[in-house]
Amino acid sequence: MKTIKIIFALALVLFTAVSCESDDTEVVMDPLADLTKLQTFKANDHSIEIYAAQQQFTIGYNELFIRIKEDATDAYIPNVQLSWSPVMHMTSMMHSCPKSEIITTAEATIAKGYLIFQMPGNADEYWDLKLDYTIDNQSFTVTERIEVQSPLDGKKTINSFMGTDTTRYILAMMPFNPEVKVNDFSAMLFKMETMMSFPAVENYNVSLDPRMPSMGNHSSPNNEDLSYKADAGVYSGKLSLTMTGYWKLNLKLENATGDVLKGEDITDTNESSSLFFEIEF
Repeated sequence: MKTIKIIFALALVLFTAVSCESDDTEVVMDPLADLTKLQTFKANDHSIEIYAAQQQFTIGYNELFIRIKEDATDAYIPNVQLSWSPVMHMTSMMHSCPKSEIITTAEATIAKGYLIFQMPGNADEYWDLKLDYTIDNQSFTVTERIEVQSPLDGKKTINSFMGTDTTRYILAMMPFNPEVKVNDFSAMLFKMETMMSFPAVENYNVSLDPRMPSMGNHSSPNNEDLSYKADAGVYSGKLSLTMTGYWKLNLKLENATGDVLKGEDITDTNESSSLFFEIEF
């Protein structure tokens, strides 16, 4: 009996020691583990990693997450000051696209922003992305080509067009997960000021008329047009989806005085607008 007690005591000590050791081991989770690493820029003894929720740089809205690793220490650097400049190199011209500032997130080693590409690249015409960044008051820069592609599902999520006021606009759908219900629905609107400048447009109106072309072009109840929300910098409304399938989201853009700049009403003789988004779910 004494021997059994001694063995039990030793087992208890070993279990306690292992438990304490396990408790002291900190499991470090990667905050970007659920995202896709789209590209890594290698420059200046740094690895600049770019992540997104989607599988590729795509035309339309891209929310991007950036972090920079010091190659010598394999450590990510906190509170890096970042700015960017995307440029499309066409055969006869160059232009940029709408973009946000890059801000540091709650995780100090990760910054985020968005780019809205109007067109995909190809073998002869391509996008590159210049990143300027500062670490400990030292400035660095890197420029690399990126492959911007059409959406994998082939659906239209961005419109680049000339308005009746001879201004070129870009209207981009914000990503969302459509469901059979009244969905929150948002878009962003910009104008081309110069080939490299695309300021946001405020206080216009975007009329919304969703239709199912394969089902007699029927619409749905309880939709709300998109109006500008200054706090978020987006146009927000309500999108009613009554069944799954392919929907064409017909749109009409009006300026602050009600002048129609692009798009048409849906009638018995006009089944779709020239301004629209597409979804299928």
